[in-house]
Amino acid sequence: MAVKFAENGASIVILGRRKEPLEGTAKDLKEIIDKVNSNAFVKIFAGVDVSDEEGVSRMFDELKSSGSVDILVNNAGVSGPVTCFANSPITEFKSTVAIHLTGTFWTSVQALKAMKSGSKIITISTFFTEERPLEQRPYRFRSPYTASQGAKNRLAEAMSWELTDKGIISIATNPGPVHSDRIYKTVYPKAAAEFMRVSGFENLAPQEVEEVNNDILPLMGEEEQTVREGIKNATTKLAKLKNMTSEVEIEKLNKTISALLSKIQQIAEKIQNNTSKMIADEQFLSQSQVAETVLSLCDDQISKILNGKVIPGDRVFYPVKPHISSSIPESQVDFNGKVIVFTADITESSDISRVEFLAQNIEKNGGKAVILLSKNSSKQAQEQLGSKFHSHTIDLLNHDEVRKLFKTASEKIGKITIIIHVTGKIPPFAKLTELSRSEWDALVNKFINVPAIVGQESFNVFVPGGSRNPPLFKGKLGTIVIIGPDLPSGPKVSGSDRARVEVFRGALRPFVTTVNQELSDVLKSNLRAFLILPGSIDGTEPSNERIFNAIKYFISGNATSNSEVIYCPDEIRS
Repeated sequence: MAVKFAENGASIVILGRRKEPLEGTAKDLKEIIDKVNSNAFVKIFAGVDVSDEEGVSRMFDELKSSGSVDILVNNAGVSGPVTCFANSPITEFKSTVAIHLTGTFWTSVQALKAMKSGSKIITISTFFTEERPLEQRPYRFRSPYTASQGAKNRLAEAMSWELTDKGIISIATNPGPVHSDRIYKTVYPKAAAEFMRVSGFENLAPQEVEEVNNDILPLMGEEEQTVREGIKNATTKLAKLKNMTSEVEIEKLNKTISALLSKIQQIAEKIQNNTSKMIADEQFLSQSQVAETVLSLCDDQISKILNGKVIPGDRVFYPVKPHISSSIPESQVDFNGKVIVFTADITESSDISRVEFLAQNIEKNGGKAVILLSKNSSKQAQEQLGSKFHSHTIDLLNHDEVRKLFKTASEKIGKITIIIHVTGKIPPFAKLTELSRSEWDALVNKFINVPAIVGQESFNVFVPGGSRNPPLFKGKLGTIVIIGPDLPSGPKVSGSDRARVEVFRGALRPFVTTVNQELSDVLKSNLRAFLILPGSIDGTEPSNERIFNAIKYFISGNATSNSEVIYCPDEIRS
């Protein structure tokens, strides 16, 4: 991509963690600049990660002092964990979100310091997320990745609203699969390996498959001798863990691991082939084609036409099921003996009233409500709800603490039927692009990381040990519900107001659809995670009664077999 810009006379600024690759790239770019005789320059910032608050800030301070930034291309990213959400380490989940989403946000905000009217922010996301809010494309084994990318698309839209007065343009583009070593040597093989972990392989248990995969995946594409030695080392390591001493058994294990690697290669090739079959000419995009798309979006006239839009940059025809509904069937549910646990991060009176309404209706109908309030919740929430229901205040970002209290509730109050997380509303502020880094991080925690932690610990409640032993999920029941954030309400809701909320709804929608794809299609589980998004595009006040009806529908079990997992109960015709 930098090559394409250099060929067209642009000066290039690149950043990265490692100095050596940057210096090599800079040398290549300088040769191109000399060839086209553009008098441009190349500047590198080594040791800077896009999620590094201070490093990014210093970089743009320096750029501002020496000139201006005309074009920012947000293209940094990592594959993140390639595994079922139930098995995804929360630290890696957060790290993926930090690089993809927070990196895009903070780099964009800091770039504004050096930008002038006519400058452009181009954000590169992916086809495998939500391009538009009502079209979901689940991406199994990639929950933090697809959640971040969905939010990035909505962030690009929100920035276009907020930067109009500055004359700065924000556009996103979503490339489909691109020819690259990363996708062939990392993403597809890791996905194939996850299929093997979920099912186990021959006489290897899922945990053993996972252990072996860490050792043999790097062998793909290597010379035959390297592969043999790598398999031998993996065999020795696993044999030691299994306390295996028989030479015959060790030789048998060696053959099993060799067969596992071959199977992973076969599945990886099948994934690649199946993906290509969704493209008319069966060809992935080339790097230069993506670069050409981005360069075209930077054209002064084209960018003005497309400002604020998410531009498809792929040729994939991805068949998807409908995942979103506004219709909630009437359900009669017996709450007697049912324990419903709420986790809530709420400060506004309307959110407190919502939790109170739902908990009261549950207990009025014979159920038992337990409320775990975030330590960030308001004093009003703690006093009002604590005086009426069994409640505790906890740190919802501490998954050990969440796990402990879920376990305590199960042991002391009864088997948990459903876990409901209430995100609360987006706090009032004028513009996303005027937030401090700490304010932004708080939003990401509140609306992305905390729901992920609650969701994962809910899995542990309904399927103990399932994260390491996936077959345990098969046929298991359980219901998780995330409520919020609400669309803004009132007679005069602006497009900018809605766009700010959609950034975080844009993370939760692909997250939930991906998690449910894994649960139903991969793990063969009846456990479901539902998302309720209150409010409407008309600005009407959300109805807590409709939310309660949705909860009854989920508890009834009638929603388990449906493809719809996201419900907008207030989007109805009057």
